[in-house]
Amino acid sequence: MVTIKTVRRFFLFSLVLSLFILNAEVHAAKDSALPAVGDKAKDFELANLKGQKIKLSDELKKGPVVLLVLRGYPGYQCPICTRQVGQFITNAKKLKAAKATVIMVYPGPSKELEKRADEFIHNQSLPDHFQFLIDPDYKFTNAYHLRWDAKRETAYPSTFVIGKDGKIKYAKSSMTHGGRANAKEVLKALGE
Repeated sequence: MVTIKTVRRFFLFSLVLSLFILNAEVHAAKDSALPAVGDKAKDFELANLKGQKIKLSDELKKGPVVLLVLRGYPGYQCPICTRQVGQFITNAKKLKAAKATVIMVYPGPSKELEKRADEFIHNQSLPDHFQFLIDPDYKFTNAYHLRWDAKRETAYPSTFVIGKDGKIKYAKSSMTHGGRANAKEVLKALGE
């Protein structure tokens, strides 16, 4: 025979179990969410084309960081990435006046990544406060939940402004090829 006491225990057990599951789902969703304003940026270390390792936390000691996540080589050099990088280089003096380091991340499969990255940046003269880093096999891209895992895609093009405290002050990710952050938006975020 089922008693009131048994029903109450079952109800209480079910309630506790439901809350536990809900809490786990909320944490799982947060762990897989795109980085957002107010989040602490995950530290990372990637190499440039000369093999020098660059670490986000080291760059933040100098000042804020503008992080541009490019599409890499999805079977061709992305013309929108080229235009975006050119726009940021054009605004290099303003970015330097804001004491910002610009880190560009070029993701892709490790096979031929250095070759493709060199093709992309070869004709660009990068200012001293710009870093062009490669992300072999999407280690960084996956850690930031920016992997665009579809045919002929690599990463969601994204831009973040990270303050010296490591917190994201500005975040814009596009789930298409367009809709990129421009230098004017980034400079505004740096000034706030």
